[in-house]
Amino acid sequence: MQHSISGMVTAVSSNGEYAFTKPNRDSVTLLAGLGVEGDVHAGVTVKHRWLVAQDPTQPNLRQVHLIHEELFAEVGVAGYQVRPGELGENITTRGIDLLSLPVGTILSLGDDAVLEVTGLRNPCRQIDNFQDGLLKQVVGRDEAGNVVRKAGIMSVVKKGGVVRPDDQITVDLPAEPHRPLDRV
Repeated sequence: MQHSISGMVTAVSSNGEYAFTKPNRDSVTLLAGLGVEGDVHAGVTVKHRWLVAQDPTQPNLRQVHLIHEELFAEVGVAGYQVRPGELGENITTRGIDLLSLPVGTILSLGDDAVLEVTGLRNPCRQIDNFQDGLLKQVVGRDEAGNVVRKAGIMSVVKKGGVVRPDDQITVDLPAEPHRPLDRV
């Protein structure tokens, strides 16, 4: 793997109940192969309601949801106020262009935790229920007409550990050729 860049954790969030937002915590514990301890989306198989309805035996590629804090400033220009955890993410980051990472990127967080990036979060209509019109801010189209999803990335836990705000994140890119992220 190629060592690439580093950033930091600005917030951690979890919720044991199905709700759009997740309260911020002092720390979260990541469990290998499962996700965030006590979070409703933790598990070996899919927990997202829409995916469960499709096939509940699918592997859970959405164990941990990360969003870049820079997105909050971007949507703020359009008049939306979003704080960490409010878009349902488990880990809010700063200083890493999460959306440009390839599939298989390894993220080392804090002293022990290791995540593997699986894909993009596919934003849903619940974002507009949270703040009307916000969905159009986090899903758009590029110059070529391709759909651009900005609502963060999904990952699986390769090695467990405690993650806290201000923890460093080290990014290790997989060997080339890189596969761009797609929705999971």
